Amino acid sequence: MPRVLIAPDSFKGTLTAREVCEITGRAFKDTIENCKITALPLADGGEGLCACLEKIRGGRFVPAQAPGVFGSPVKAQYLMLDDGTAVIETASVAGLPLAGDKKNPETATTAGLGALILHAEKTGAKRILLGLGGSATNDCGAGMASALGYEFYGENGRIDRPSGKDLGNIIHIKPPAEKVKIPVTCACDVDNPLYGENGAAYVFAPQKGADEEMVKRLDEGLRNIAEVIKKDLGADISGMPGAGAAGGLGAGSAVFLSANLQRGIDLILDYGGFAGKAAQADLVITGEGRLDSQSMQGKVISGVARRCAPLGKKLIAICGCAGDGWEEALENGVSAAYFSCNEPKPFDEVIKTCRDDLYAAAKKAAENFGREIIE
Repeated sequence: MPRVLIAPDSFKGTLTAREVCEITGRAFKDTIENCKITALPLADGGEGLCACLEKIRGGRFVPAQAPGVFGSPVKAQYLMLDDGTAVIETASVAGLPLAGDKKNPETATTAGLGALILHAEKTGAKRILLGLGGSATNDCGAGMASALGYEFYGENGRIDRPSGKDLGNIIHIKPPAEKVKIPVTCACDVDNPLYGENGAAYVFAPQKGADEEMVKRLDEGLRNIAEVIKKDLGADISGMPGAGAAGGLGAGSAVFLSANLQRGIDLILDYGGFAGKAAQADLVITGEGRLDSQSMQGKVISGVARRCAPLGKKLIAICGCAGDGWEEALENGVSAAYFSCNEPKPFDEVIKTCRDDLYAAAKKAAENFGREIIE
């Protein structure tokens, strides 16, 4: 009986990780007789983190109202696991989709994230798992910190709910009398520093709506707040790996929450018991919407590949499309890659056919695997 473990990320904008598992599993069952499928939908710390862990560990969703990406109230929720862990997605209140066509990392704020953290603490959370991915912000977590009681001052006095545009004007930070007392772990999928050519502004702000001049202003602001944090709070975040995650929220979480940053995919794989499931599989399948050079830099595929290697398990990737540098995956533990779309399509067409296209790619993979079994 061939045993297949399917452990993909979501195909963002088209299919959830759970849907990818279902479609891929159906293709393998339709192709290989008596094929046993184990599904493990994954996430790397961005959108889908709560849904992924709810599938793996259960728990309940807790509704809450919080400031959205530009400060207006939004309805949000977080997942409370049975062990008292509150799983919170930054994207739920400060995510890029919430910005719509008004993307602007100079005015976007993480204030809503601070509100969710306080809500979880008051609800009785024993610890917090914070997913950093998918943000529309570049405020170094200053908005979040202001909601938690930190005070930020410029030459003209206090700056309420600071955002990216304010970072360069901050000259003093006053911590609250009482900080968040429960431990916080951040699921982080990048190693970028806070500022510089590989930092938050230059690498990520353009996709959040920043032009060249705004990127320079944001980077200067991140440099400034790093200096003020070192002066007033005694923390040197200038060279911290992951500090640039989510517009500097990696650094802000470490400073304002005393958070521990870990690779999101490794956290999820541990929560999901990946090692035990993979040990029993004859084939492991992973995937994401776009396989490119970034896929092996802390994303789901790279995490699965690292775990499969010492187990000696065959790993293939089934993805939506191929991007520049996708071949790097073949040099880092992925034995073969299959794609739903082999040529560019308008997104409205991708949406219409994505399920059928994924099934076809998965069926091709299943046929090849079936031949290997016979041989």
